Amino acid sequence: MKIFKIILFSASVMLFACGGNKGEETTEANTVDSTAQEGPKLFLTFEGGEGPGKGKHIVLISGDEEYRSEEALPQMAKILSSQHGFTCTVLFAQDPEKPGVVDPNYTGNIPGLEALKSADLMYIFTRFRKLPDEQMQYIDDYLMQGKPVVGVRTSTHAFNHDSADPWAHYGNSYKGEKEEWRGGFGKLVLGENWYYHHGSHKHQSARGVTAPGAEGHPITNGIGPGEVWGSSDVYGVHLPQGEGEQAIYLGQVVNRKGEYDSTDVHYGMRPTDDEVADNAHKGKKEITNVNSPMMPVVWTKEYQLPGGSPGKSVCATVGVAVDMLVEGTRRMLVNSVYWSLDMPVPEKAQADIVGDYNPTQFKFVDDSYWEEKNMLVADQQ
Repeated sequence: MKIFKIILFSASVMLFACGGNKGEETTEANTVDSTAQEGPKLFLTFEGGEGPGKGKHIVLISGDEEYRSEEALPQMAKILSSQHGFTCTVLFAQDPEKPGVVDPNYTGNIPGLEALKSADLMYIFTRFRKLPDEQMQYIDDYLMQGKPVVGVRTSTHAFNHDSADPWAHYGNSYKGEKEEWRGGFGKLVLGENWYYHHGSHKHQSARGVTAPGAEGHPITNGIGPGEVWGSSDVYGVHLPQGEGEQAIYLGQVVNRKGEYDSTDVHYGMRPTDDEVADNAHKGKKEITNVNSPMMPVVWTKEYQLPGGSPGKSVCATVGVAVDMLVEGTRRMLVNSVYWSLDMPVPEKAQADIVGDYNPTQFKFVDDSYWEEKNMLVADQQ
């Protein structure tokens, strides 16, 4: 097995940009050379080696308060770099007064977005971010070129700029004069913005069912029935989906077979749960016939910013940190990367966990949690 080097960039280069379980199989993780670095590390780059992805650069953008994207994306980068040859840069939310310390609750800064200038793919997993102008400009420049996007879970509501902000149209609730942008980044680029929890959060899981017409789609390569699964439940989607969109997997809402366990990473749910749900609860509201129709949980979209070049995206509302424990879900995400880049999708892409991976359960935590955790970018290797 080749050993790949992670290049960790120093804060001095980046200051201008600032404003548990193990997997089924384990491969050797990339080693780290930090001897030439000074100051706190603001982002990570995992260098690719031999493989179909050699020479391609993927920028993975984390920054959500609930689903632990700061854990999911470094693992995804290790898989893509060590098993497929892609060079991957992983970015993290940080308070500019505490550079190098991961703080998902800080919504106004993700250093390193200039990496998008050399990116072949943007892999985004953020929630309600309000980023400074220079950081948003890198994202806008990338999308104007029509380059591919893979968006995970809360990326449907990736931004939350208010009406007075020059980037208001990227916001999840945008209803302004720019008609094409209504619904913000999520709606225009990924095909959906935040709508609602279709399943009972922390009580019902999402089992992927191949959508009618998607049989044989390359994103399904090497994935058997029921192998795409997420304990992070099903999001509601406006149906029918829009022009240029194709559902790949539908989310069958499944009841938890065992008891609720507040300490378990899946809250007691398991991929083997097989009782198809009739109803779901959203607070005091009941959703009847929750699987009729089933909601898409993975779909593709043709997108184009006004005045920009056409591009394509994949949106997966599964793929949070604990979902990455499931091999079929990991393989679906790897396949989505290949498909988005117009590369032949392997018949059965390698998607083994790299190193030890012990993700945290999804939940909101307060600022004191992050202060105590003191999670350093440099430690996410």
